[in-house]
Amino acid sequence: MFYFLPAFLLAYYLTPKNYRNITILVGSIFFYSWGAPRFILVILATTLADFILVGQMYKAPSKGLKKFYLCLSLGMNLGLLFYFKYSNFFVNNLNALLHSLSLPQLRWAKLILPIGISFYTFETVTYVVDVYRGIHKPLKKFWDYQLYIILFPKLIAGPIIRYHDIAGQIYDHIHHDHIENRLRGFYRFILGLAKKVIIANVMAAQADAIFAIDPQQLGTLSAWIGALAYTFQIYFDFSGYSDMAIGLALMMGFRFPENFNNPYTSLSVTEFWRRWHITLGAWMKNYLYIPLGGNRVNNRLRLYFNLWLVFLASGLWHGAAWGYIIWGAYHGSFLVIERLVLLQPLKKLGKLSVIYTFISVLVGWVFFRLEHLTPAIHFLKRMFGNYSNAQPIIYPADFLGLLAMASFFAFFTLSKWGNTIQHKVYFAAYNKRSHIVMALLSWVLLVICTARITTSSFNPFIYFRF
Repeated sequence: MFYFLPAFLLAYYLTPKNYRNITILVGSIFFYSWGAPRFILVILATTLADFILVGQMYKAPSKGLKKFYLCLSLGMNLGLLFYFKYSNFFVNNLNALLHSLSLPQLRWAKLILPIGISFYTFETVTYVVDVYRGIHKPLKKFWDYQLYIILFPKLIAGPIIRYHDIAGQIYDHIHHDHIENRLRGFYRFILGLAKKVIIANVMAAQADAIFAIDPQQLGTLSAWIGALAYTFQIYFDFSGYSDMAIGLALMMGFRFPENFNNPYTSLSVTEFWRRWHITLGAWMKNYLYIPLGGNRVNNRLRLYFNLWLVFLASGLWHGAAWGYIIWGAYHGSFLVIERLVLLQPLKKLGKLSVIYTFISVLVGWVFFRLEHLTPAIHFLKRMFGNYSNAQPIIYPADFLGLLAMASFFAFFTLSKWGNTIQHKVYFAAYNKRSHIVMALLSWVLLVICTARITTSSFNPFIYFRF
């Protein structure tokens, strides 16, 4: 915010247009090295290996040889993801099984997860698969491919940019690098920063405090407040970062896809997944659900199983713990049940079905937050019981006000005027008056965010963990 970003933007805008991709690449490598110096060589080496493998795949004379190179690339990238992200989980579970059988356990050094590996691995997969499918030709220069993978605004927490969505932009983003996009990118960045710093951080502090308490000591109201705080934390944290990434990219002329569309206003869990982490949903659809047969399978049971399996994989993608797997299976089950019996009744309820969707999603977040089944069940029992023998909780002065603000901004697009305001801020053409209003608002928010950042060390971007 205060060192890297100003220095990068100054260097970028002073660089002649034909050399700006080099500035972005150098800045992105420095950015990742700053955050994860021990893993920078891993990402640079794998991008080089991928570039070579995909080039060979594209030139291969036979389909069999193309598949061979495809499998090599996928095996390398998914193998690294499995090794870094899931080895600890599988070894721990295997050791638990061996312990129960009174057998010797495996010795295993705990692995540190490279930041952003889930995001850039999925982007690598889109590149190799899109070239294999003939959707796009491979990039001609290694540096261009590396720029696609390591582009710093989206490198460590998304949005997940499919190669199909950005292939042309590697070369033509300079044509969209003009004052209008720089200003709008700045506004978007500041709005995302405000979501994160003003709302998500306060929600996070309270969620952490409540979830750290033994569930047996929680009252029903406190449990609900903790679940609500986490529900708003994860939304404003991740959608805030997505806004920041989209804004930063726009300041350089890149157009990233939207990643959130007011998900808590959804009328069903099915609709929620069309609005939440949109780029992950698109990835799962194109690279897992459709290859499994998608909606084209003849057997309805197979269709529902494929749908459920995709959400199980989505849960596992988020983290190596049973809570994530249960969360994925939970959402997959809702989508199957809604297709079978619930979508029509929910449609008749109209906007009232937002209540059903929000509570369903909120319950799912408890499994996601606690990561393990037993503590999640205990927490949910406190939520849906009638417990008053609680450990007293003193809420910070600003928490309840910001909880009300989070609720307002999570649901205000249910009204026509809310939709109108959102459209004007994010998507409509700007006139001089609009720029003046947004510039003033952005500078006020920047001052508030700067004050909060500099007076607090509590700044957890939680999606970096996934």
